[in-house]
Amino acid sequence: MDGLEITISEPSEKVIIMVDLSVIIVSYNVRAYLEQALHSITKALSNISSEIIVVDNASWDGSVAMLHKQFPRIRVLANSKNVGFAKANNQAIQLAKGKIISLINPDTLVREDTFSTCLEYIHEHADVGALGCKILNPDGTLQLACRRHFPTPWIAFTKIIGLSTLFPKTKMFGQYNLTYLNPDKISEVEALSGSFMLVRKAVIDEVGLLDESFFLYGEDLDWCYRIHQKGWKIIYLPHTQIIHYKGQSTQKAALDNLRIFYQAMQLFARKHFRKKGYTLFYWIILLGIWLRGMLSFIARFLARLTIPFIDILLVQLGLVISLFFRFGNLDPWLSYIPINLVYTLIWIGCLTFLGLYKPKTYSFAKSMLAVLIGLVLNTSITFFFPQYQFSRQVVLVAGAFNGLFISGWRLAIRLASHFHRIPFIGTIGKTLLKKRVLIIGTKNSALQLYRKMKRKIDSGYDVAGMAVLGEGENESLNGDSIPVIGKLAHLESIVKSYHIQEIIFTHEGTSYQEILSIIARGRGWGVDFKMVPQEMDVVIGRASIDPLDEWPLLDINYKYYWLPNRMVKRLLDIFIAILLLPLIMLSFFYIFIHPKLRLHLVSMTGMNGKTFPICMVYHGGQIQGGWVGVAPQFLAVLAGKMSLVGCAWKIGQKQLTLDMKPGITGLLQIQKNTNLSNEEKKRFQTYYLKNYTILLDAEILFKAIFRL
Repeated sequence: MDGLEITISEPSEKVIIMVDLSVIIVSYNVRAYLEQALHSITKALSNISSEIIVVDNASWDGSVAMLHKQFPRIRVLANSKNVGFAKANNQAIQLAKGKIISLINPDTLVREDTFSTCLEYIHEHADVGALGCKILNPDGTLQLACRRHFPTPWIAFTKIIGLSTLFPKTKMFGQYNLTYLNPDKISEVEALSGSFMLVRKAVIDEVGLLDESFFLYGEDLDWCYRIHQKGWKIIYLPHTQIIHYKGQSTQKAALDNLRIFYQAMQLFARKHFRKKGYTLFYWIILLGIWLRGMLSFIARFLARLTIPFIDILLVQLGLVISLFFRFGNLDPWLSYIPINLVYTLIWIGCLTFLGLYKPKTYSFAKSMLAVLIGLVLNTSITFFFPQYQFSRQVVLVAGAFNGLFISGWRLAIRLASHFHRIPFIGTIGKTLLKKRVLIIGTKNSALQLYRKMKRKIDSGYDVAGMAVLGEGENESLNGDSIPVIGKLAHLESIVKSYHIQEIIFTHEGTSYQEILSIIARGRGWGVDFKMVPQEMDVVIGRASIDPLDEWPLLDINYKYYWLPNRMVKRLLDIFIAILLLPLIMLSFFYIFIHPKLRLHLVSMTGMNGKTFPICMVYHGGQIQGGWVGVAPQFLAVLAGKMSLVGCAWKIGQKQLTLDMKPGITGLLQIQKNTNLSNEEKKRFQTYYLKNYTILLDAEILFKAIFRL
């Protein structure tokens, strides 16, 4: 095959000479998706004479090793380099022994009846050359590319200028994706999606293989065009469904793949429309493709600048307010333009340096630190450059408002996510603000998944409960604090009542047909759907793969023990304790005058097993909580016996370990679920020691304040 080095792994059993169906999958760095797809595919092929061929395009994520271990009966072609989608499929087609060839993407999930339903139809209709089924997005909506029309001059025009998007239900404008047709009715179409299609081997012998000039996109449209030109029917069959997660192997290089897509469209237009009588149309199509491509590049580039633009506007707002406070009017605005430029660049630079412009990063603590650093740098300029001295007061006031505005809108997002208004998972905040999750599966599989989620400290999941597949409503699973909160028949009500943001299906108890039915039903619920494969070591979603297990390696280089970190932590303890000293003294005064509050000295075990006295507030024989109860502990923080953020403790009980100071609050103390084993508590402490930063302390303190 053109001198390309490939490794072909034959299945352990003897290969059947002729089969009814050959399923071909081209994979590139989508190991978890591929594994899940193969579980659903093998189940759907259980009663069909078939073979599966996987072509791996030089993945580096362990896909080939997984195939050999998990699916020894599957034929594997391992390429030494990424040869593209079309060429990889052709490698498998030339080796396939099926009367029908099925191309399917690795990031898909099929129903148990998908292949049998499609094969039954294609066998009953001898004039059908290619067939595809209904393809759903992970949120249950129809994936429009599963049925298409060829881009005639008018159809291409409506697509390029956006009329097909504005008027999708009209036949005049909605022909490219056939959006005017009922998605639940069988239709003869002109093109299908390469993510799933069945083609007769006899048709392939007649029209030829996929055109390898297309590297990644456009080859399916070109193939369907040639099949249609030969007089074969192409059918869209909605009687069965698959889910396509779409673009998982290419999402890390979005701009490169956008470029490849438009190059593919250009190649298709040049191949099929640059003929006599179509020259003008070809150039119109080409112009439209490049215009759409340029607009798409610009749109994606501007999308990346949205958050920096918001911050720049807020910096300007802070400057306007500070100028008004300083001068009583905005007359000096023009004279501040050069200074404004320098100061704005410094603040935005600090935000960039601390990673605030990475995707889904809305850290309140990081933004406050960035504003503080920017304020120090900007005020320092006035000492080294006398020409800026007259603006020092303006900079100080502007810095205060920048802290309020820039950190404030990020805090608003964090609070909104906490109250389940928007889906959100932050960076360090994954430990603190979590998605409300509903598990669907058998009791055993739900309990197994729940235990893995508890062991993964920063999984980002807050399990509300599970929906049972049979009897057992309003029960708990073996005392593990995972309630059974309903049945599948009441799923929509459960989602609304418990503010569910994500539904996770386990590998047991639910058929793929039932899963797809639930996803289709829930497209208006505003939830994400995820799936746990059989090994239960990852959770698969439309835009992420979340590992649930960690490598069992002993990391002795804990960040907590790094001397600079310890020094900064101690300085933070002292600074906040001194800052709150007036409030602490006021609390002591309140305790002394309150008739039922009493102070008692108790003995606490600290680091290295040493004990020290600490004041505790009692109310009627019980330890007083809230701010009044916590205030005396700040004296122990000042003395260095305790820390603002440290390990959990109880009076009269020894600490789990002696590696940390007792804390007024801590990662373990702020958890909603306090019914944890000693092993699980140690996991929280180990996580804190390994991942310690001053920003993590700030996040924990922020969370603790809202719990007081």
